[in-house]
Amino acid sequence: MSVKTGPQRYPGSSRANWYQDDFPGDPMEVNVVVLHTTEGPSLPGYGGGGSAPNLTAVPDFHAKRLRWFQHFDIEVSSRALQNLKGGVETNTLNVCQVELVGTCDPKTHRKWDKAGQRHVFWPEAPEWALEGVARFLSWMHEEHGVPLTGPKSWPAFPQSFGNGRKQRMTASKWGKFEGVCGHMHVPENDHGDPGAIDFAEILRRAKADLDLEEPPADTTPGRPGRPKIPAFPGRKFFRDGAVNDHVLKLGKQLVKRGFGDHYKVGPGRNWSEADRLNVRDFQKSRPELRGDADGFPGPLTWKLLFS
Repeated sequence: MSVKTGPQRYPGSSRANWYQDDFPGDPMEVNVVVLHTTEGPSLPGYGGGGSAPNLTAVPDFHAKRLRWFQHFDIEVSSRALQNLKGGVETNTLNVCQVELVGTCDPKTHRKWDKAGQRHVFWPEAPEWALEGVARFLSWMHEEHGVPLTGPKSWPAFPQSFGNGRKQRMTASKWGKFEGVCGHMHVPENDHGDPGAIDFAEILRRAKADLDLEEPPADTTPGRPGRPKIPAFPGRKFFRDGAVNDHVLKLGKQLVKRGFGDHYKVGPGRNWSEADRLNVRDFQKSRPELRGDADGFPGPLTWKLLFS
């Protein structure tokens, strides 16, 4: 049985449609996220949970955001992939599955448009929808180590159905894969979702959320280059018992910014209660962070502290 190493609930997600009690899955150490589209305009019933993913993202058009519903723990196998007996493992091979409510089918998109049915056509998804997916992926990278990489080929539906563009992985490649892919890439399956979703833009936003891509320097003549913000290393470096150079770097920056009051001597490599209290003081000083001033740095705390 694999040991669960990260948070099992996506922050802010609803458990109103929780299925794990009725369909217990297998424990696993997640290193893959599979993106689906529901091909329907609202939260599916999933046959009472018998074909449910780990999470579903439902567009809230009024608030311009995604509302998340969690059906299984992050590191418990869900049931949205075809998994043939005696074949390769799909649902249980370290996969967290996400359904995106909407469609990837241009024909369905035109039909719903004509009927006045509000929906997300994922190949042309609005920025707020792409941002919602990106934030989930950045959280999965930060908390569960899922690489922010994936297949290069994301063909449009219906060409993506079956293996029409040769995008589907072989059993061998699937067994070695780590990162983010679509239903269209999984062996033993023929579905073509999520079609031509803008995967490159989603990854760009996810990496930007974690400061994994540095902003370009200001090269205006006569002006200094824009200082680079060090990449956020991940929350695991700032937990009880952690000893590393990231803690020391954080502490020095806190002192530099005037938030070192709780250090008796000075910052060190051991994460301590003094570090947490100093981080909390910094968070309480910023309106963007006051609602989550728990003293543990995340990507936004790190970015604002080093800006």
